[in-house]
Amino acid sequence: MNTMQRISGALRGGLLALSAFCALGLAGCASPGSSPSVGVGPDGKVQNPVQLLGQLPLPPGSIIRADQSLIIGAGDNWVGRVVLDVGRDFDAAYRFFLETYPAQGWTVVSAVRGKNSFMVMTRQERTATLEMVDGGMMGSNVSLTMAPRNAAVMVPKKP
Repeated sequence: MNTMQRISGALRGGLLALSAFCALGLAGCASPGSSPSVGVGPDGKVQNPVQLLGQLPLPPGSIIRADQSLIIGAGDNWVGRVVLDVGRDFDAAYRFFLETYPAQGWTVVSAVRGKNSFMVMTRQERTATLEMVDGGMMGSNVSLTMAPRNAAVMVPKKP
């Protein structure tokens, strides 16, 4: 066996060991112990949305995508983003938000309807922004962002 073959074999062995090490490291990141513990069951679905979102209504049959959502706080004072899978009936989900939220005291600031729809609503000191994507047969998604209404906005200064 010449020197080049030994070096090539050693490199292949080292790369194989490095690949195995990386795979084990990634598997550790995906372990059940690292998933959020509040309200998320073993199937990845949120078991009790009221625990996280307070009295904020969600369309019937919608599923919170915990891996794409960021919820800070809980109950009626949470802030962040909730990503929902609302199923195939995009029109029903759009109507749900447009009818249900104003009935609960939310004021529609703006609404744009299309394949990608947007709504902005306010209530007291909170702003809800909904981005809705019509996925057709693949199912539709809604990204609901909740933030304080009059948060202090920092304008960047020029260097």
